[in-house]
Amino acid sequence: MQKKYILAIAGFLFCLNVICWGQIFALTGDRLLKVDFLDVGQGDSAFIQTPQGHQIIIDGGPNSALLQKLSERMPFWDKSIDLVILTHPEKDHMTGLLDLLSKYKVDYFLWTGVVKKDAENKKLAELLDKAQQPVSKFLMASLQNFSGTKIITADSGEEIKAGNLLIDILYPFENLAGKELKNTSNDAGVVVKLIFGENSFLFTGDISSKAEKELVNSGENLLSDVLKVAHHGSKYSTSDIFLSAVKPEIAVIEVGKNSYGHPTPETLQRLEKPGIKVLRTDINGDIDFVSDGYTIKIK
Repeated sequence: MQKKYILAIAGFLFCLNVICWGQIFALTGDRLLKVDFLDVGQGDSAFIQTPQGHQIIIDGGPNSALLQKLSERMPFWDKSIDLVILTHPEKDHMTGLLDLLSKYKVDYFLWTGVVKKDAENKKLAELLDKAQQPVSKFLMASLQNFSGTKIITADSGEEIKAGNLLIDILYPFENLAGKELKNTSNDAGVVVKLIFGENSFLFTGDISSKAEKELVNSGENLLSDVLKVAHHGSKYSTSDIFLSAVKPEIAVIEVGKNSYGHPTPETLQRLEKPGIKVLRTDINGDIDFVSDGYTIKIK
């Protein structure tokens, strides 16, 4: 009995040691921005880690693959995410976030707040409501700094700072919280630009050429090193006028097996014409970038 007790204590101390060393390595690691476009099939999901250790997710993909991808990038004891951005509440961007909200603590959740009455959006509303509440009175008493998930409504012109990373909210131009849209919410999606030193990444959700034109005409600085191609390479997005304003060196298409013909030949031709390097999750798998603020490299 005593031997088992000693072994149990030794095992506990070993695990504690591993956790402590993991934290030390995290604090003394390289000071790079990491942006990973995740291969989750026909859908969008990206995982971002700032030099200060902030963890950000943009969209969750169409399935539960996000959780597996996170387990490959985060230590097993880390079950919290600093910021989640949902570009728009469609299944191919949102489903994985339902799993995430069930298993991880999310500090901030940014989205448009549009109302949709399908089962997935009803589930999202329930999870967000629950995430804003303390788990129990005991937890509140034991964790003085505990707070529920804070909901942020996307508002063009606002900025979020995560250490040295700046997240510039470019679109939509109007507050959509509580509004029920008759048509698709693609052109009511969130567009954000990540700025780290001299490097930048533009996330466009599923916007069409109509919203792209609005962004160009707004006078926003759209110049970006890496463009997340809108709507999985649909022919109705990634217009010539938009590419001329963004001038990306690299374009990432998040796409999987589908019946829509994504990415379309028209979109691929528009990307190839100015010599933009095209990467696709259906061909390249996970596409991981690192930036030191001056140079972007593909891992």
